[in-house]
Amino acid sequence: MRIIRDHQFVSPEDRGATVAIGNFDGVHIGHQAVIDIARRAAPDAPLGIVTFEPHPREYFAPDAPPFRLMNAEAKANRLEKLGVQRLYELNFNASLSGLTAEEFARDVIAQGLGLTHVVVGADFCFGKGRAGNTQMLREFGNDHGFGVTIADIVETGAQQVSSTNIRQALTNGTPRDAAEMLGHWHRIEGKVITGEQRGRELGYPTANQDTTGLHQPKFGVYAVFVDVLTGPHQGSYQGAASIGVRPMFGENQPNCETYLFDFKGDLYGEHISVALVDYLRGEEKFESLDALIAQMDADCAQARTLLAKA
Repeated sequence: MRIIRDHQFVSPEDRGATVAIGNFDGVHIGHQAVIDIARRAAPDAPLGIVTFEPHPREYFAPDAPPFRLMNAEAKANRLEKLGVQRLYELNFNASLSGLTAEEFARDVIAQGLGLTHVVVGADFCFGKGRAGNTQMLREFGNDHGFGVTIADIVETGAQQVSSTNIRQALTNGTPRDAAEMLGHWHRIEGKVITGEQRGRELGYPTANQDTTGLHQPKFGVYAVFVDVLTGPHQGSYQGAASIGVRPMFGENQPNCETYLFDFKGDLYGEHISVALVDYLRGEEKFESLDALIAQMDADCAQARTLLAKA
């Protein structure tokens, strides 16, 4: 998959794609439906995604609480797994955000990226002040020579599939409900950073990840699947992860600490993907380290049992 970050400097081989447009936070089953429509709309053209970094919501409200389900790396990895060939990850800045709806259609979609067909959700809005809607996009497509398809909103049972509802499921500590809407396990992806190495001292060395900027799932311990994406230990593992502020050891910034079962090796600096499968328990402050270790033993035994059935 090729990643293109500027609509003004696009090589000929990256033009002519059929794309789905949106933020695609989580790449849930609604997003996947839109991508599948784009795939079918022009099967001979490269399949692409037009998305934005930073997320427009981050750009306009940088001090708002973290809300993203995925960082840019995780989103790109998920999209590549879905067969996306061109990821137009456009820099969302003052220039881009200031374009009117028609300027976006003309300067970005038609002239800049040279797209042949675009697919958007029924609630899609675009341009300065979100003034453009799907009907306007159809009209601009007729004017500037690209096709437009509008995809219906996807529902699971009585619930609309949305990033908002997925965030709520994670806040509730129900990752399987989130996975039903996502079409995949919710994952925390990124580089393994150096922690305080308490887990190693307790006999449970962990791979630590910074979760800054991401929506925080319910704090506590989870049964997880782990993919090591880089380095000599690449592969798939099972484990238990603690997400939160580690109250046993004072006040701390939230992070994700994952213990990989039956693993020996150094993961510092490597990139891993941690999939939340089941919520085991909340964070606790134990009376002693021995009590903490006993609970960690129980957590890992429970996680092994659950993951064997997942």
